[in-house]
Amino acid sequence: MTSKGIWLAALTLSGCAGPMAAPSVRPGPVEVQILAINDFHGNLERPEAPLRVALSSDQFATMQAGGAAVLASELSKLRTGHPQTITVAAGDLIGASPLTSAYFLDEPTIYAMNLIGLDLASVGNHEFDKGAGELLRMQSGGCARFTTRVPCRLEPFAGARFHYLAANVVRPDGTTLFPSAAIRQFGPVRIGFIGVTLKETAILVAPGGVAGLRFTDEAATANAQVPQLRAAGADTIILLIHQGGRTPETYKLQDCGGLSGDILPILDRLDPTIRTVVSGHTHNAYACEIERGGVKRLLTSAGKYGYLASDIRLTFDPTTHALLTQRGSNVPVIGDGTGDPKVAALVKRYADAAAPAAARVVGRLPGPLPKSETDGESPAADLIADAFFSATKGKDRGNADLAFINASGVRTDLIPRPDGRVTYGQIFALQPFGNNLVVKTVTGTQLKALLEQQFKSEGSQTKVASLLVPSSNFRFSYDLSKPSGSRVTEMLLGSKPVRSDEQYRVATNNFLASGGDGFSVLAQGTDELDAGLDLDALEGWIATNPAVPSPGRTQRLLSD
Repeated sequence: MTSKGIWLAALTLSGCAGPMAAPSVRPGPVEVQILAINDFHGNLERPEAPLRVALSSDQFATMQAGGAAVLASELSKLRTGHPQTITVAAGDLIGASPLTSAYFLDEPTIYAMNLIGLDLASVGNHEFDKGAGELLRMQSGGCARFTTRVPCRLEPFAGARFHYLAANVVRPDGTTLFPSAAIRQFGPVRIGFIGVTLKETAILVAPGGVAGLRFTDEAATANAQVPQLRAAGADTIILLIHQGGRTPETYKLQDCGGLSGDILPILDRLDPTIRTVVSGHTHNAYACEIERGGVKRLLTSAGKYGYLASDIRLTFDPTTHALLTQRGSNVPVIGDGTGDPKVAALVKRYADAAAPAAARVVGRLPGPLPKSETDGESPAADLIADAFFSATKGKDRGNADLAFINASGVRTDLIPRPDGRVTYGQIFALQPFGNNLVVKTVTGTQLKALLEQQFKSEGSQTKVASLLVPSSNFRFSYDLSKPSGSRVTEMLLGSKPVRSDEQYRVATNNFLASGGDGFSVLAQGTDELDAGLDLDALEGWIATNPAVPSPGRTQRLLSD
């Protein structure tokens, strides 16, 4: 190079740097905000029941919370000052919904999720309540009819603008019902998201709605997505999973003290790259870093019904994009006022359309009927079982000897108005699935085997997996210390013991009758008779103004 060339090169370099160039400053960490909800269950209007939150191990606060419009405004406030943000969900946005949503096949809930800015959601078991075809309609829109209810009743349905993920929901041809995963860019950082539902989904919904679908192992399925997401440039991976844990205090803001449940063995088996887990299903709320599977993971759940939202913050090295820190907390959705005006207008439009049906008085009750928070026997469950029996005991209605309701199918407390009036909207919220009543014949031996299916083993412990609450003319006792197959110690129909060689007509909903909740014995029953809608049976029973039932039909025996 000539001296002139060297001089020109030096001049160019000095011009780039400037005569007084400041030393380079390393940029600060990149923060990404993840806002998460789960188990919204179509609660567009603020639920009447108050939220009791554990502020610490010995401090609690009670407040009114939830409502789609307030949720939208609170999420908007949480996003303020956070340019790198995304809103996600861990399943059961729809299904088992109050009348304002369910009367319109949950179309307004999908619209509300669009308006609040939801981006990604894993499917949950209740997304399949009305079958895979109806769930696909929720995503893509349209007015195709898959249920006894009429779609697009108020307006054409455009479908979800957010994207469902379903890595472990597999069709017969090996493809997944929805995409398995997605990648989102946040400045220089790329984050992969995987969506799965619990592997037991097939037994938690009516089998006909998921015929041909397989629900594969959650951890194995999530781990199989990791290499593809890493190859696509994901710097970290977040799992949206509709499975969770339980804590002694149902709603926690910032810890997981006493956490147990099915989420823990899943965490133990997850790939170390999956550092953040947004969970659901159990309706508990918690948020903490927990060491499982040889790595610290952030685990959150926002409870249910839009009472809370999880605010998760991840920080990344701006150069290497490595995840540096993560933290999360649950924020109560307690904003005053009407909330986001667009969402409030949407909710009002659908609530007004449902109001005539919701306000219709169906009968009177002399007092409140709470449900069991642990899915055990309760006055509300007893009432439904009695309604099933009353509707099916006639010779032309099925000639039932007894009836059962699954305790987990009882969705709310039933609180009459001050004058005792009960409305259709209230009983719809109590039993929102739109199931049919079915009467089947089983033997005494099968009835015993059916009741034995209520229990499951978790390690060294035996628990009630799903309690069958009977009508008032049937009682049973059980002892969890006994070996499998012999835990039911007594069965009485009226005052008479059940005989193994006799036949009995059992009434229940079509979900249980087809083997739902793992009660496969009911699927073996014979002489099936369809006895009409479960909600019609409940309405007819309440019209007789029955007394409030006193629980005691199921008895757990405690061994010495």
